[in-house]
Amino acid sequence: MQSSQRRRILVVDDFALNVFLLQTALEAEGYEVDTATNGSLALAKIEASPPDLLLVDVIMPGMNGYELTRNIRQNEKLPFIPILLVTGTEEASVIKELDIGSDDFIRKPINFDKLLARIQACWN
Repeated sequence: MQSSQRRRILVVDDFALNVFLLQTALEAEGYEVDTATNGSLALAKIEASPPDLLLVDVIMPGMNGYELTRNIRQNEKLPFIPILLVTGTEEASVIKELDIGSDDFIRKPINFDKLLARIQACWN
């Protein structure tokens, strides 16, 4: 994959080990990965330079993944950005996750083959 064609993913999670694992796995697949440790920092990075996809943990202190998704979808200045929520929640909350504007979700613990397939599906 040429660098001009590399897709940029912003990983948003407050847990450093999750960020490290996701960044390492996604970079190994050829993606350019940026990270943010909370929703506010992520929103600032998105406004400065929108990524091609967001991978957002739902449970974070301050602005959680739901609030971040709502902020992005309500901001008319931002282009459409696919959003994958990362969740440990039960099936009942899946509808909420999709209703707030996310494109898909993946449950913890993350299966990387499923994650890669869902990332690709967001761009197809």
